Amino acid sequence: MSPAPSDWRPSASLETLKKRAQLLEAVRAFFSTRGVLEVETPLLSAAAAPDVHLDSVPARLHRPGIGEETRWLPTSPEYPLKRLLCAGYGDVYALGKVFRDGDESRRHQPEFTLLEWYRLDYDLPQIMAETAELLQHLLQRGVPDFFTFDELFARFAGIQDPFSAPAEAFRAVLADRGIDIAGVAPHERGLWRQLVLTEVIEPQLAARELVFVYGYPAQEAALAALHPHDPHRALRFEVYWHGMELANGYEELRDAKIYRQRFEQWNAARAAAGKRPMPLDTHLLAALEASGGLPPASGVALGFDRLVMAATGAACIDAVIAFPVPRA
Repeated sequence: MSPAPSDWRPSASLETLKKRAQLLEAVRAFFSTRGVLEVETPLLSAAAAPDVHLDSVPARLHRPGIGEETRWLPTSPEYPLKRLLCAGYGDVYALGKVFRDGDESRRHQPEFTLLEWYRLDYDLPQIMAETAELLQHLLQRGVPDFFTFDELFARFAGIQDPFSAPAEAFRAVLADRGIDIAGVAPHERGLWRQLVLTEVIEPQLAARELVFVYGYPAQEAALAALHPHDPHRALRFEVYWHGMELANGYEELRDAKIYRQRFEQWNAARAAAGKRPMPLDTHLLAALEASGGLPPASGVALGFDRLVMAATGAACIDAVIAFPVPRA
């Protein structure tokens, strides 16, 4: 049999790649004028993100005199960037490749480009304002709408209190719209709430340009701090462009002990889900302990490929990457 023809040609047009290059330059200029330092972070780490929703890509490394080690490609540059904050390096950002196993669709690639930045002494409103300014500057349009998490559910799903609504309320919203979901236990209210968000609410955001959602449930805090006056809410936000998630940001968790607790809880959840527990980032934990915790800061992770999709109107992420995974 003859071998299958090779998809050697780039999947992005020359015009799109020129636009991509312009956006890269614009991002760097934006942060340069604000004194935010660009840094490079490791692509081979001894640790991996233990988040149950993320799967890291392993790599084998041979070190002379030591032997073979398993290293992990980063799902984001978050942990080394936070080590730089602990070391007193000030405002920093990274713009480069990250990797997430099993993540491939119209809007996802296992290998993609991520912009992540951290601002000392910024609270949640300040980091949201800077994110809006960056996106308006790069996209040259977009008046942002701001919704709290509960306002979002009340307006677009008719659920007045998504923090306390039972699982049946979320299932009813899906059923009323003819959305049939299989494989989710009836009592898993967190999963049913997430399904209402992705299947009912996000499609309605397609008619809007920039939408900021903030005040997420504490159970979805990840590494965000909790609201000081309402521990049921996390100081976390997400940004959508015409219903497509672009960015995720926090007012950052600072306490070293809680970092370790959350990492251990995530690994326990991974084990319960039949996934491999991940090696913890002992360098980050040591940095947090040595410096008395993370300094006051907020950070944002923004999918750069999706940003290019927003800027060019592309419907598929392959159209903004020269050589996506199937052609790499």
